[in-house]
Amino acid sequence: MINSPPRDLRGIFVALITPFTDDRTQIDAKRLQDHIDFLVDSGIHGIVPGGSTGEFTALSIAERKQLIELCVEYCAGRIPVVAGTGALTTKDCVELASHASQAGADALMVVPPFYDAVNYEQLKELLNEISSASNLPIMYYNIPSASGVTLSPEQLAGLSGSGVRYMKDTSGNAPALTELLFERQNEITTFNGWDTLTFYGLAAGAKGSVWGASNVIPELSAELWEAVAVQQDLKKGRELWSKIFPVCKFLESHHYASAVKTGMELRGWKTGGIRKPYALLADGPRKEFAQILEKAGVNVVA
Repeated sequence: MINSPPRDLRGIFVALITPFTDDRTQIDAKRLQDHIDFLVDSGIHGIVPGGSTGEFTALSIAERKQLIELCVEYCAGRIPVVAGTGALTTKDCVELASHASQAGADALMVVPPFYDAVNYEQLKELLNEISSASNLPIMYYNIPSASGVTLSPEQLAGLSGSGVRYMKDTSGNAPALTELLFERQNEITTFNGWDTLTFYGLAAGAKGSVWGASNVIPELSAELWEAVAVQQDLKKGRELWSKIFPVCKFLESHHYASAVKTGMELRGWKTGGIRKPYALLADGPRKEFAQILEKAGVNVVA
């Protein structure tokens, strides 16, 4: 497949869940299609499948490729697809990136190899190889707590020389995010990726957010973007954030993918659950989450 010139990424990008069949042995294509259609109808601007919320570490290489193919097919050009292609080896990273390019993804999200952290020169070499193999813009997934790779704002901006155009900042470091947004904006486009900093990131001028909570509350997420980033109506934005913040705080206080899928189940959307050793939230936290969603004005049906 020949890729069109890359689209500029902007807005709310959902860190997409991976829905499974009820026995969790396969990706459930119908559930995935229904979820993507609902996200598009809710005003979401793009999706990022194959990331942490999507349980990428629990997927085989074949499943990761299938997921990207299905997402590109179901989005059908309506919104961009940023394919999560991070892996533990350069070989797998390049294979997944090349496949995503051929499948028609708009960009790649790359988390550095985790468990054994790479150094800065090794990271740049890896990104150069991915960029050359895919010819797609890269969104660097900055998540030091999981990758073990902690970079300064200057180093992060320096990745632009290795094919990195965007960054998902899941560091939770507000001062570093501020520097990236105000002093490094001409070098790298930073998206906020830390849920409880979403309002601040948008108010500070972030071009968007990669946001797992948007699987559960896509309507509120799109409203917040419209109010803060488009209308620059901070009063309305604060009103919306007062509803959204407790949802984000709850998600960050639990195993994230489990909590997100539990929220979707509470809304009546079947996800197939989460792959072991993890599980959906049990009775106490589930009831607490239901109350938080109801207080935010979200209809809870399960």
